[in-house]
Amino acid sequence: MKNNRMTLQDIANLAGLNKMTVSRYLRDPGQVSQRSRELIAKVMEENNYIPNRAPEILLNARSKTIGVLIPSFRNQIFADVLAGIESVTSAHQYQTLIANYGYDPQREEREVLNLLSYNIDGLILTGKQHTDRMIQYVRASGIPVAELMDIGGQPLDIQVGFDNEKAGWDMAHAFLESGKRKIAFFGSMDDPRDLSRFRGTEQAVAACGLKAYHITPRTISSVALGRQMFLQMQQSHPDIDAIFCTNDDLAVGVLLECQAQGIAVPQEIAIAGFHGLEIGRARLQKIASVITPRYDIGKTASEILIARLAGKDAPDSVNLAYQIYYGDTL
Repeated sequence: MKNNRMTLQDIANLAGLNKMTVSRYLRDPGQVSQRSRELIAKVMEENNYIPNRAPEILLNARSKTIGVLIPSFRNQIFADVLAGIESVTSAHQYQTLIANYGYDPQREEREVLNLLSYNIDGLILTGKQHTDRMIQYVRASGIPVAELMDIGGQPLDIQVGFDNEKAGWDMAHAFLESGKRKIAFFGSMDDPRDLSRFRGTEQAVAACGLKAYHITPRTISSVALGRQMFLQMQQSHPDIDAIFCTNDDLAVGVLLECQAQGIAVPQEIAIAGFHGLEIGRARLQKIASVITPRYDIGKTASEILIARLAGKDAPDSVNLAYQIYYGDTL
């Protein structure tokens, strides 16, 4: 097929402007007058013009691209985070390159190296558990890096999230205030965020002279897994009267199994999830949960990255608020 791609000069001629004005518009529309913006945009739309970013990348060592790593495309949590990220990047003419690492640090390392090879301007990570090699490459790149969903520890650069340990403490305290005394935590002991939530739960329960129990999932969180974990808990700790799940789909599974067995919720067993997902509030009996600011986390991280890239001052750490939602199960 013959290459009939329009050039910058073609757009300038059709708009009745010089090539430099069109070039400035493509770099930053705010650099040209309102009338010039309207003329250029009209000509580009009428002629289906696609800007060629390659010369700009070579000239400025900037790609106008932000790399984003998420652990799962199937998890609504990260869909909300991505929506927040792209609400900012698209408004500033940045593209996002998104990769999935399947909760595997070795795969995350490979995906990060791949993203860095595309000369990305910034990087957003949705966790803090990285290989040493990945950390070395990211630091050597010199680009701003944001880690999301948690606060504390030793961040690579920027961190935006909430205090998972405090969230665990607050939900456990809500259980205790409702009169519950034997609290079980359903969550991984390998995931740093889950571990922080369990530590908070453990501390709140220990302050009352009690013990927190936990059951660790063997696979990715789901409603079916929640039912299985509840059955497992009944075998090992039949006197449990409250269950705190690290995700709302697990909590829904627990609720369904309680209903199937005729167990009164929250009278006999109280149930809470985490993140405040739609699945937990789309039922007649709404699941108690820690509602997390997922969209705002993505939005804030993007704003900080883009401010840094523009040479502006921006915070290194932002702690956003979560909310304890009691629903009908606590």
